[in-house]
Amino acid sequence: MKKYDVIIVGAGPGGIFSAYELITNNSDLKVAVFEEGHLLEKRKCPIDGDKVKKCISCKTCSIMSGFGGAGAFSDGKYNITNDFGGTLYEYIGKKKAIELMHYVDDINMQYGGSGTKLYSTAGSGFKKLCLQNKLNLLDASVRHLGTDKNYIVLNNIYNFLKDKVDFYFDTPVSNIEILGDDKGYIINTEKESYECEKCIVSVGRSGSKWMEKVCNDLKIPTKSNRVDIGVRVELPAVIFANLTDELYESKIVYRTEQFEDNVRTFCMNPKGSVVTENTNGIITVNGHSYEDKEKQTENTNFALLVSKHFSEPFKDSNGYGESIARLSNMLGGGVIVQRFGDLIRGRRSNPKRIEEGLVVPTLSATPGDLSLVLPKRILDGIIEMIYALDNIAPGTANDDTLLYGVEVKFYNMEVEVDEHLESLHKGLYIIGDGSGVTHSLSHASASGVFVAREILNQ
Repeated sequence: MKKYDVIIVGAGPGGIFSAYELITNNSDLKVAVFEEGHLLEKRKCPIDGDKVKKCISCKTCSIMSGFGGAGAFSDGKYNITNDFGGTLYEYIGKKKAIELMHYVDDINMQYGGSGTKLYSTAGSGFKKLCLQNKLNLLDASVRHLGTDKNYIVLNNIYNFLKDKVDFYFDTPVSNIEILGDDKGYIINTEKESYECEKCIVSVGRSGSKWMEKVCNDLKIPTKSNRVDIGVRVELPAVIFANLTDELYESKIVYRTEQFEDNVRTFCMNPKGSVVTENTNGIITVNGHSYEDKEKQTENTNFALLVSKHFSEPFKDSNGYGESIARLSNMLGGGVIVQRFGDLIRGRRSNPKRIEEGLVVPTLSATPGDLSLVLPKRILDGIIEMIYALDNIAPGTANDDTLLYGVEVKFYNMEVEVDEHLESLHKGLYIIGDGSGVTHSLSHASASGVFVAREILNQ
């Protein structure tokens, strides 16, 4: 059985930055990374070609899995803030969390991200404008790499690591066994088993079901997390240009009048494209944008999401989100698109009205009726926020604004870890979005650096 000092499960941002920090500070360490997906250069989605138009549910989704994780093709936005993106600061402190996020940003700049802009809400006049219209613009600094530059950064980091770390791609881990008396762990794959003294689990959102099984097997306590449900809005880029030119991505929260639910913007992509995403066989919607001007479009897209938490007797937040997404897939054969004007008038969109509209869709989706999919409370909140956004970005509530559904952000159950991000089993660390503690590229990356330093200092 091959032995390592540290085995990392998952090659997303948390796993990558764990490996990077370990090996750059102690080159004698034997480190391995196991990843169920492909090497970055082999991550090719069939939909990107001309022949395949809809998701064919590949055995391993190249969009969600592989080197770089789901974040490899999600616009490369690193939000440096404690206001959103997870609760890492609750474990390691606000100052330390921000310091680590800046450290990750510095590394990204070193490996190909230089020349990209760091945006900030600090001193922005939009803060006042939002407050005047019952909207709250959250504080953040945003580094936008773009999907294209992010790919370059990830590829450069991999090239640095590949001769220093053992990578096992297309090698899903079946389970983790504990060696007695704090002697370490056995990592089992379909073909072989490996032993390590320390294990870092960083499987991301796509590994939620696997993470749940591991926690059950190892008796690690967990608690239910939230699920975010909503739509992706697409409109002419000029409508949001004032905000996106200054802030690039604005995280705006609105409290609905009827239910006092919070609706928020998420993943804003100026001059970007709407894309599909496959999570455990469920097709949802997402967005990309690029630094390369030749890949930019005339549209801007962003999500409007409502968070839902559940308690007794129902705790399966992800199951609730999955049921809504499956309904959308059943009615639309995948993603549904609807004009805002049609939604308000209570009618289904059809190809003719969308074709005649002022917004040219960047995603081929099925014209339909989102009111048959989304719960009324959630949809009413989204409609309220669109009208509120229209006050700061006139034209948001135009009839031809497109709504794609559904967008669902699944979060892993929150795994019980201590201030070292260590589980109740000594030497077993659980980080990144797979822990339920982080929900963003920056937080997940920072958690990887933090845990690596914890191991190095022992």
